[in-house]
Amino acid sequence: MTLKAIFKKILNRKQSEPQPVGLPQNHRLYCIGDIHGRLDLLQEVHQKIASDAAAFDGIKILVYLGDYIDRGLHSKQVIDCLSENNFPEFKTVFLLGNHEQVLLEFLNNKDPSIAHEWFRFGGLPTLASYGVTVKGIPTTKDLERLRAEFKEKMPAAHLAFFERLVLNYEIGGYFFVHAGIRPKIKLHRQRPEDILWIREEFLNSDVFHGRVIVHGHSITDEPEIRHNRIGLDTGAYASGKLTCAVFEELACRFL
Repeated sequence: MTLKAIFKKILNRKQSEPQPVGLPQNHRLYCIGDIHGRLDLLQEVHQKIASDAAAFDGIKILVYLGDYIDRGLHSKQVIDCLSENNFPEFKTVFLLGNHEQVLLEFLNNKDPSIAHEWFRFGGLPTLASYGVTVKGIPTTKDLERLRAEFKEKMPAAHLAFFERLVLNYEIGGYFFVHAGIRPKIKLHRQRPEDILWIREEFLNSDVFHGRVIVHGHSITDEPEIRHNRIGLDTGAYASGKLTCAVFEELACRFL
């Protein structure tokens, strides 16, 4: 079923309150999935967005779904790029991903389990991209040095970027989050842990959540469109495919 067919089905339902569907008229929204340190792919997608949006004179929005860092080799350079005003005519929204959450926990918490968890799923390439000296697999005795060196070498603008990331963005018939939401819980009552980390319970649910949930976090070979969600994480760091969805009224297409 196409996204347009999904929204038409929603419109035809008899409800006491009409459901918001699609985007408002004269809006176009671009949404980029998990980047994970792939500066090359981010720059390529940015070029495609600029070309695609050049002739559109309506309201332009750009949403990033989080997980800008880790795994790939250029996390610092990705944050440099995202911190620039690449699209002055756009409203830009930067969502928090679980990888950014753990980075902030590493900076602010001396619990060694946090550091080891971060290193296990991709944090070491991020440290290296900031010029932190990483020799082999760090042990617990290395953590304080790594934390102190990371704090010293992280630009203040980058820390501010990480601390300003938001959990969700809502417009029209869409609700944008990093990982997903817990089914049968109202959208405004979702817990941050679920928004950032949830997988199977959300992915396997057929429940319509009031809005179509647009998310990353869970890798698929191609963008995944369901009646209740759209998944945009195509594993860029390993696959070389960074997905950008383009939403306009009832339509959804991909760059």
